[in-house]
Amino acid sequence: MAEGKYVAANGLKIFYREQGKGRPLILLHGATDTHNLWQSFLPRLSTTFRVLTPDSRGHGRTFNPLGKLSYPLMADDLAGFIRELDLEKPFIFGYSDGGQVALDFGMRYPDIPGALVIGGAWYLFSEEYKAGLTAAGFVGPGEIDFDIYKKFAPLDWKERMAKFHLDPDPDYPEILLRHLADLFWTPLNYHAEDFKKIIVPSLILLGELDEMVPPVESREMASLIPDAEFILIPGATHTQVIVPGGDFLSIVVDFLQRQID
Repeated sequence: MAEGKYVAANGLKIFYREQGKGRPLILLHGATDTHNLWQSFLPRLSTTFRVLTPDSRGHGRTFNPLGKLSYPLMADDLAGFIRELDLEKPFIFGYSDGGQVALDFGMRYPDIPGALVIGGAWYLFSEEYKAGLTAAGFVGPGEIDFDIYKKFAPLDWKERMAKFHLDPDPDYPEILLRHLADLFWTPLNYHAEDFKKIIVPSLILLGELDEMVPPVESREMASLIPDAEFILIPGATHTQVIVPGGDFLSIVVDFLQRQID
């Protein structure tokens, strides 16, 4: 495993690992994950790209001094990260919350990335989305029903989260989940004109059986972004897209290689 580093950006000390050479590729993990999500995919990706895997705000070794989360804030973190490391036209691949950050980033920092892969991202505050949140225990802004959450989480979920998210507060696993509940229940309020601000090659990626984002929503998102591509992963739920041996890796590599000058 590559040695970890820190970079100061947007009021944070952002932890990241770096591996490989070539065009920079930043991988953005989802909620409650860390940079470790990408570990098994680095051998292939790092043969073509200079891969950077940061821990997002409030996750892993990147602490969250503001005590809140929002996608625009995390997009600002990403912009600061890129500027501090002087990365030129990096490719960005985000999944789930990472996909949301990549989407917001593309709208507000259109001149920075070289290409975007936006995976498992939503933009409509749909009934499917709200039902999916509730079914997972995120029942309202800042509210967790832990009886529901524990039905799907490992028995030692708190210990696991404390192991990987290194904020010293002993209650941080619950704090992080409440911050995420606020994040998830905040409507994005994007409009068609916002999507037109994305001017780089973009790929929208979704599992066919995603519990919160209907394929029709992702197709519409792709149609709103100029010249965006859309790919549905057959038979995959939200959590079954980023898995070892999954189809997504070849799809993403093929898309990004086509964007290299």
